[in-house]
Amino acid sequence: MDADGICSPGEKVENKQVLVNKSMPTVTQTPLEGSSVPQQPQYKDVPVTYKGATDSYIEKVMISSNAEDAFLIKMLLRQTRRPEIGDKFSSRHGQKGVCGLIVPQEDMPFCDTGICPDIIMNPHGFPSRMTVGKLIELLAGKAGVLDGRFHYGTAFGGSKVKDVCEDLIRHGYNYLGKDYVTSGITGEPLEAYIYFGPVYYQKLKHMVLDKMHARARGPRAGAHQPTEGRSRDGGLRLGEMERDCLIGYGASMLLLERLMISSDAFEVDVCGQCGLLGYSGWCHYCKSSCHVSSLRIPYACKLLFQELQSMNIIPRLKLAKYNE
Repeated sequence: MDADGICSPGEKVENKQVLVNKSMPTVTQTPLEGSSVPQQPQYKDVPVTYKGATDSYIEKVMISSNAEDAFLIKMLLRQTRRPEIGDKFSSRHGQKGVCGLIVPQEDMPFCDTGICPDIIMNPHGFPSRMTVGKLIELLAGKAGVLDGRFHYGTAFGGSKVKDVCEDLIRHGYNYLGKDYVTSGITGEPLEAYIYFGPVYYQKLKHMVLDKMHARARGPRAGAHQPTEGRSRDGGLRLGEMERDCLIGYGASMLLLERLMISSDAFEVDVCGQCGLLGYSGWCHYCKSSCHVSSLRIPYACKLLFQELQSMNIIPRLKLAKYNE
């Protein structure tokens, strides 16, 4: 960190390391009327720290000000990552997809010239999406590599598919851009010709390392329910549609466990005579503890009852005995 309390570009930062060492004034008491002694402002440290499992490098630091003329510091962090299962890739035709398997080089299929593909794509993504531009890009790219020149595959001119196919024939390749491919696992040729050639692919910012999340126990918000989101160590929401599946399946105890016990179970005292909530075994409405029973309900339900009471609507609970 530099003398100004800001990390410099090119520096390596680890988890919980301070990026910007800043301080803010604390809320102090207002001075007494008539006192002439000015109060000294007090400051507390509120450093901005790096939160990440893997180390990063600072790429850029920008010092500026916002619309309110306040001091503004922006940092761009950089990491070097290898592609892994769950990372998102896409061609330039909206054919996005997630990496499902990474296999060793010796298990990859190869063509007659010994070239192994980098990406093997499932052809079932083509019929419904009709991304013909990708097929033309592969064909024109293959012919362009062999010819050493650019091809233009625009819809209103440029290289015609027929001309590109004739270029492939001239260099001893199949007219349709298909190749004879041998399996790297069995060593035998595949029972189909494979559409094989160069396509420009890009690695998208959606990586599994940034999205991986699990929670057993953790923080709970004002409604006593688990918080939301990976950054707040939140839980995974069991939504309405998931609830409907469990109802259709008849898993009543699982519904109780997910929607109350593991969420916001809360012990309340209920008066059996007036049906209102009591406190510490005492009903404040009946001024008695004779009919008070303990009940376990979701905290959100208790909160709803109290909010209705604040609007002059009194919900009353009718309790039945277990043996009735």
